[in-house]
Amino acid sequence: MINVVNVGLRFGDKKLFEEVNLKFTAGNCYGVIGANGAGKSTFLKILSGELEPNEGNVSMSPGERLAILKQDHYEFDEFTVLDTVIMGHKRLYEIMVEKDALYAKDDFSEEDGLRASVLEGEFAELDGWEGETDAEKLLTGLGITKELHSKKMNEILGGEKVKVLLAQALFGNPDNLLLDEPTNHLDFRAVAWLEEFLINYSNTLIVVSHDRHFLNKICTHMLDIDFGKANLYVGNYDFWYESSQLALRLMNDQNKKKEERIKELESFIARFSSNASKAKQATSRKKMLDKINVEDIKPSSRRYPFVGFTPEREAGKDILAVEGLTKSIDGNKVLDNVSFVINKGDKVILLGQNELSKTTLLQILMGEIEPDSGTFKWGVTTSKSYLPKDNAEYFEDDDQTLIEWLRYYSKEKNETFIRGFLGKMLFSGEEPLKKSKVLSGGEKVRCMFSKLMLSQANVLLLDEPTNHLDLESIQAVNDGLAAFTGTMIFTSHDHKFIQTISNRVIEITPTGLFDQPISFDEFLESDEIQKQIDEMYKVI
Repeated sequence: MINVVNVGLRFGDKKLFEEVNLKFTAGNCYGVIGANGAGKSTFLKILSGELEPNEGNVSMSPGERLAILKQDHYEFDEFTVLDTVIMGHKRLYEIMVEKDALYAKDDFSEEDGLRASVLEGEFAELDGWEGETDAEKLLTGLGITKELHSKKMNEILGGEKVKVLLAQALFGNPDNLLLDEPTNHLDFRAVAWLEEFLINYSNTLIVVSHDRHFLNKICTHMLDIDFGKANLYVGNYDFWYESSQLALRLMNDQNKKKEERIKELESFIARFSSNASKAKQATSRKKMLDKINVEDIKPSSRRYPFVGFTPEREAGKDILAVEGLTKSIDGNKVLDNVSFVINKGDKVILLGQNELSKTTLLQILMGEIEPDSGTFKWGVTTSKSYLPKDNAEYFEDDDQTLIEWLRYYSKEKNETFIRGFLGKMLFSGEEPLKKSKVLSGGEKVRCMFSKLMLSQANVLLLDEPTNHLDLESIQAVNDGLAAFTGTMIFTSHDHKFIQTISNRVIEITPTGLFDQPISFDEFLESDEIQKQIDEMYKVI
């Protein structure tokens, strides 16, 4: 259990939290949400003891162990992968090191024997004999193959290091577990494994994540950090979001009688509770939802941008034909004889283990780079708009204000119109006069979506469109693209985003394309399809 009493934190004149009083108990998973800059990661640092609050205190039950997901990818470079994982249980690793040193002594004394006996007893109490096996299971589950376990951390790739550090945090069944963006750099299989692991984790779990599917699968509570307060709600992310939006609509509808509003809220609680799945964590959540009172549901003070796409004209039947595209970059073949046809209304999720392959394909289709061989042809009625993964070239003029920047991409040049459009994307007051050089990553992406909406294109090509966005913006973009009536090709690592938008999966593998009109969940859950994909990645 973690107990937070009257915690407050300031950085200069900026107040992040004040009078935060919370109790995190075993058997529950708490998802921490809040706008970018609200202090989610900072709050985890306070809970871990890495950062001292200005006021109040944080305590754990006596004798409990805390584990956190380390962010320093170089801290363990001189240790093996397996040892790095076991170091997640500090005392167990200390015992192992001391035991090995004792048994390696040439002049092993009676005193050494007594000490070794004590260590062996403590080692057994901590399930030390199962330690290496448990560490290997964690690594394998996260996709770190056996041959990497004995390598040093400085010999493996950055994405692999992330998985090892995650295994380190999970190792040894800690009493309290703090995870900051644990799904970053994980493939969908590793995320699914992690979800299952955490659903069965019986102690106290607190997690910061922008992955709504992940939060929905594992969380029993949401901790909303907003305007210096930390409010705790029962339920997963979808329950928090939909209930807060319903409460806001009812609050704003002054014509409804109180009794009618209460009935709507009660109906919502009952519907959401009955839809809880049979997973262990969700079953616990269902019991909690059954006990919720209408008064527990409160409107959110958060602001959501407006994202909506209206094509200027409807595309005809012919959209895109790709034939034999091949491309090598720096001597490595990233596309090899790629062929497919895009039909009207397709919303294609583009998958593949090689990120460069997907980005390169989109760049070729937009005419930004030339293929080595092969052709592609867009239908004459198509109009295209592109959101690149790297948008730096669009913001090279540091002295442009947001108004000047967006006016360049708008047919309507009137400042009132431009300001209104920026206001929909949460740039209000004096913010449209900001210079592009001071924009955050998330603000730049919101600007790019403004550009996309103004283009009124009937075909969208999007490369990781949720990168740098907070949950509110991700939700708005998700809703806007789900309602888009045109055609899309996009890449993403956001499960819910893909599932709610795509109707076709194309995966680029070293031996060819997997291409099928299928929902993303069906694609992931089909053992037959996944075996087929595995075979396609086996390069002879």
